[in-house]
Amino acid sequence: MIAKNLATIHPLAWTIIVGTMFGRLVTSMSIPFLAIYLTSALHVPATQTGLIIAGSALAGVLFSFYGGYISDRIGRKRVMLVSVFGWSLVFFGFASAQYVWMFFVVNILNGICRSTFEPAARALLSDTTPPEHRLLVFNMRYAAINIGVVFGPLIGLQLGSGASTFPFYITGAVYVLYSFVLVLQFRLHPIDKLQSHAADNVARPNIREALRVTSSDRIFLPVLIGMIFCVLGYAHFDSTLAQFLAITPDLSNGSKIFSYMLAMNAVVVLIVQYPLVRTARRFRPIVPLIIGNILVALSLMIFGMAHNLAVFMIGVFIFTVGEVLMFTMTDMLIDHIAPAGWKGTYFGTMGFNNIGTMVAPVVGGLLIDRVALQGGIHVFIPLALLTLVGLPFLLIAHRRLTIRDQQAEADAAERNMVVEKAVGG
Repeated sequence: MIAKNLATIHPLAWTIIVGTMFGRLVTSMSIPFLAIYLTSALHVPATQTGLIIAGSALAGVLFSFYGGYISDRIGRKRVMLVSVFGWSLVFFGFASAQYVWMFFVVNILNGICRSTFEPAARALLSDTTPPEHRLLVFNMRYAAINIGVVFGPLIGLQLGSGASTFPFYITGAVYVLYSFVLVLQFRLHPIDKLQSHAADNVARPNIREALRVTSSDRIFLPVLIGMIFCVLGYAHFDSTLAQFLAITPDLSNGSKIFSYMLAMNAVVVLIVQYPLVRTARRFRPIVPLIIGNILVALSLMIFGMAHNLAVFMIGVFIFTVGEVLMFTMTDMLIDHIAPAGWKGTYFGTMGFNNIGTMVAPVVGGLLIDRVALQGGIHVFIPLALLTLVGLPFLLIAHRRLTIRDQQAEADAAERNMVVEKAVGG
């Protein structure tokens, strides 16, 4: 059965899944260590480091909506090829940067490329996959991300990512290769007809209409706000936690421990993803987001109270379960909510959750500069409480989605009764 389902996956979808795996492998051996490199090697203050890390998220907030929107307007192919080739140049920019302002600029460009490429790629997965197989494809992409992250941090550690920018050259080279593979695949498998078919009888949105529709969606909007706080909590793992481990006197080799934590995070994702998804799909799709938000907040509290590797690893396990619950069903939820012809726009608008990624390193850096010496609990308890602010919004969205689904089920039952009576008559 699984082999039969895999055989239905479009070659372009396979390209995105495999490209995602290698892309995340090389980015996870470089990008997660950027905060450590800036803090330890260049001796940049934690607050300033947080601002640099936040630059990528700032660009994501500003460009993700437009990136998804233009993929609906001009096509996935053009958007993906331009952004992925530009992304490769950005990584070479990281490798050659010598001054703090350079890291800020290239990290903004990194956010622009990511927020343009990712919505188009996810929309293309939806375009090329039958509805009954989309959960499989979206979760294969998520698994590919974590396969890459299993090995990336360990390779990065061996390459000295916390003390050098050399790994960024490798990352740039892999993305150049990814660019050429995509060019070849788009030539072998044209998508122009496929995308136009997906949007039959649906007018291409103008940007004002796109903003109006997404901002007035009574289910999508509270989901987005709730996810901003979920992502805010999640983003502390790569930013605040990395900086805290680099400076805390309780641990002698924070960079090494952080690389082990990254690898464990990815391994646990691969172990628990399939059973968690099988369980989560039995519930309405916002329920996993609610539970995930609570678990991520709990893990932040544990990080604040931890004083040895074992407790940190317990925190990583809880954090990872929360991460899987939050993110595995999100793509399916957005795919379900988005009207036909608006997939890229909705996936792009979801990029506004990068507000959480942008705010996290700044808030975390401020707390580290001011209260880290008093202990981790003073840093991570406020961050956990801030993460839980998203909970009421997710509960509102869950209630509204439940009402809508129940109404749709009632309408479908009524239509069936009318048909049965007509046939019986």
